[in-house]
Amino acid sequence: MKYNRIIIVCLFLGCIGCKEEVLPKPRAMLSLNFPKAMYKKVDGACPFSFERNSLSAIKSGQNCALVLDYGDMKGSIYITYRPIEDNLKKLLTDAQKLSYEHVSKADNILEQPFVNEGGKVYGMFYELTGNAASQSQFYVTDSINHFVTGSLYFYSKPNYDSILPAAVYLQNDIRKIMETLAWK
Repeated sequence: MKYNRIIIVCLFLGCIGCKEEVLPKPRAMLSLNFPKAMYKKVDGACPFSFERNSLSAIKSGQNCALVLDYGDMKGSIYITYRPIEDNLKKLLTDAQKLSYEHVSKADNILEQPFVNEGGKVYGMFYELTGNAASQSQFYVTDSINHFVTGSLYFYSKPNYDSILPAAVYLQNDIRKIMETLAWK
């Protein structure tokens, strides 16, 4: 009787312990595939035109304030127009200040100057890395009449690792906006 119990316990433990060997899973990154960008021209009542990704929905506001909404990515590019009326220095300072307000949460801010001599479009693209509220900021101007600023925001708590693929995709769209922007 005593040996029967020992045999039953040993068989029970043998059955439980005879599973496949547990191997650690390899590290993997989330793979997000976004559709290839198809651009179309935005040419409304504002004193400028540009090309936007057809994936975005455009919403117009007062005084040429535009929002390019990317619903599937839960993000938007906000674009604001201001005429230059002897206030270029203030507009430039405000645009730069807005980008550097994120410095407390950002790990790094990369400035990339933009110059299109032929179209008289000059500006700066700011790429922010880290858990900042905005991953990108930009401004463009002709230095005489027009000033446009833009910001990229996501509708979620900033977690840089999670939003990085979408941020990179939308940063390419911002660069396309800057490259195709033309004054009327």
